[in-house]
Amino acid sequence: MKHLAILSNILSEHNQPEAIFSALLPALGDLLQCDRCFLYLRHPQTNIGKVVNCWCRSPEYPDVTDSDWKAEPANLANEDPLFAAALRAEPSIFVEDVEIADPKVVNKDFEHKTFGHRALIHAHICYEDRLWGILQPCIFGQPRVWTKADREIISDVIDKLTPIVINYVISTQN
Repeated sequence: MKHLAILSNILSEHNQPEAIFSALLPALGDLLQCDRCFLYLRHPQTNIGKVVNCWCRSPEYPDVTDSDWKAEPANLANEDPLFAAALRAEPSIFVEDVEIADPKVVNKDFEHKTFGHRALIHAHICYEDRLWGILQPCIFGQPRVWTKADREIISDVIDKLTPIVINYVISTQN
């Protein structure tokens, strides 16, 4: 359980959310061997959100960090079934290949236009059936089979990250 030691070290070395996010994303990118990992946070009552941090393995992958908090597009849940599932506080979704994924789960055109990745984890940060954020590790250019170990890593990270995310969002949005 190498990831638990890494996660514990990050949480013990850093006490500010921004520092935790900055340390966590590259560590998670290395653990999962992915190309990009970003953290989108939102306030579930105002639907204001932003990508607070994005780690990219290489400059060829687009950095999707937002500079400001902004309102989510009103039609986002209709256009993006992954986001709709997150809003319903469903379990995280592991997409092995955007190109052949069930259209009820993934809107391939939306993913191409918005993110450009081929495989992704849509990890839902939820508390009391409300969506506070999405952690999204992804792979470009090729499919990826997400293993049981990958799923355990995400589950453990989400468990530890959830209270930090909630406190951060509340502190920045009030």
